Amino acid sequence: MTASAYAAHLAQLNVATLRFPLDDPRMAPFVGMLDTVNAAADNAPGFVWRLVEDGAADATALRPAGEDVIVNLTVWETQEALWGFTYRSAHLDVMRRRREWFQRHVEAHLVLWWVPAGHLPTTGEALERLADLRAHGPSARAFTFASAYSAQEAGLAPRPAADVRTAPAGLG
Repeated sequence: MTASAYAAHLAQLNVATLRFPLDDPRMAPFVGMLDTVNAAADNAPGFVWRLVEDGAADATALRPAGEDVIVNLTVWETQEALWGFTYRSAHLDVMRRRREWFQRHVEAHLVLWWVPAGHLPTTGEALERLADLRAHGPSARAFTFASAYSAQEAGLAPRPAADVRTAPAGLG
């Protein structure tokens, strides 16, 4: 886990229902991108942590949401850092092709929430936040990029008190 000057970090879960098993040849392009995308995440500014299966490089074998559902659970210093990785990195190539590999979700498939710095969310916690978003809509407890809440609105200070005075305008 990366050290951080922030008192709160942004946790993110997204779930994807597979169209085919991961070992199906139609999934080969996706599987082939995993190492590149995971390395991009690991080296992205503001990256803190991502869920991986013990002894593996990723979490694709973990199936806490169902046998045909893969999960991606990460923690980032800020919403801006996650947005930058999601939409301005190799990850965007996967997103552009997602309909080839994943079924379209009718319900929310992405949830964001704030955690105290140093806290690593469990898949159970993450799935509960997704269920909360699906049942009650966006709130400071569970939200999306389009309906974001600040760490302060979630009851967590965005930075340690000593850093707030020195933060550039609009970032504190």
